[in-house]
Amino acid sequence: MEFIDLASQQMRIRERITRGIEAVLNHGQYIMGPEIAALEEELARYVGARHAISCASGTDALLMALMARGIGPGDAVLTTPFTFVATAEVISLAGATPVFVDIDPKTYNIDPDRLEQCIAALRGGGAGPSALPRIDGLNALTPKAVITVDLFGLPADYSRLESIATREGMFLIEDAAQSFGAEHNGRKACAFGDIACTSFFPAKPLGCYGDGGMCFCNDNGMAEILRSIRLHGKGSHKYENVRIGINGRLDTIQAAILLAKFSLFEEEVHLRQAVAGRYNEKLRACRDLVTPVVPDGYQSVWAQYSLLARDEAQRDAIMKKMQAAGIPTVIYYPRPLHLQGAFSFLGYRAGDFPVSEDCARRIFSLPMHPYLGETDQDRIVAALLEAIGT
Repeated sequence: MEFIDLASQQMRIRERITRGIEAVLNHGQYIMGPEIAALEEELARYVGARHAISCASGTDALLMALMARGIGPGDAVLTTPFTFVATAEVISLAGATPVFVDIDPKTYNIDPDRLEQCIAALRGGGAGPSALPRIDGLNALTPKAVITVDLFGLPADYSRLESIATREGMFLIEDAAQSFGAEHNGRKACAFGDIACTSFFPAKPLGCYGDGGMCFCNDNGMAEILRSIRLHGKGSHKYENVRIGINGRLDTIQAAILLAKFSLFEEEVHLRQAVAGRYNEKLRACRDLVTPVVPDGYQSVWAQYSLLARDEAQRDAIMKKMQAAGIPTVIYYPRPLHLQGAFSFLGYRAGDFPVSEDCARRIFSLPMHPYLGETDQDRIVAALLEAIGT
């Protein structure tokens, strides 16, 4: 059994994918070919954003967003520690300082109340209940930006987060690497904040056959800066460089693949809802596990279907028994970022972010994709219930 079944999807659109790749081979514009503009136009329209700027990866999208705002040394960028490393990695790559904020225990997304507390603590020179970096020069940091994360496909609480960012004069970046296709109060993921960023890594809800990413925004000037940054800071022509940039272009072949895959994307979003709904129904009576929460007004795109076990020992036992039954499970994420060696320079300690640490000890994910049939789900759930002795 596959954890994410990309082969079944490819079988449905193999001919369309092949035609798209052959078109690129025929016109030979492998860099910034016409499929790039076509993809950007189509996804911008789907999301409801004025501009879509494709790039080489979701990581590059986040880095470009920070660079476009001029985020750098002396700036604090607040984000969640319960996410993939790329979210905070780009903050350090930009020369700024990551400052972590704990998560909501039900949605696993950044907690707006704790965000407000953290901003107040930074502005107040470290006073307050928030855990802050234990570094020299903390008082000199300027809270400049927030990177939210729509974890597992569920948008963060943008009703609160956009209000906080506006009030505090902070730049808001939506990390929608896992949430393309999700909604909050009728707005699509990638339509929130000043710049939204997504990933087209193959395992994402909309994924290519390599790396890829995209930035979305409504500001014309910001869009031009992003386009410049992705091409070495290009000005009016190839050999005029008006700013420091990166080599961040999306390959034309990947754009062709994404156009083919997007043709069935809305159907796949509906299929994901059905798969998640079946899991929820089959596991509703299981008191030993915490099933995912989707608040009113939200639609998750179910990049993952994640459960909380009672404790780490129970999780490990469940996963071992599931493996023996031939059913793959994955932990997203086993160690929060504030406890990773890459961020040890910040001086955070175990206990600083108790919700994130508790989730990391208990969380695990079941197979999740649009083509997961009910028979396979019955097998997964039966093995899971047997593993916990229910």
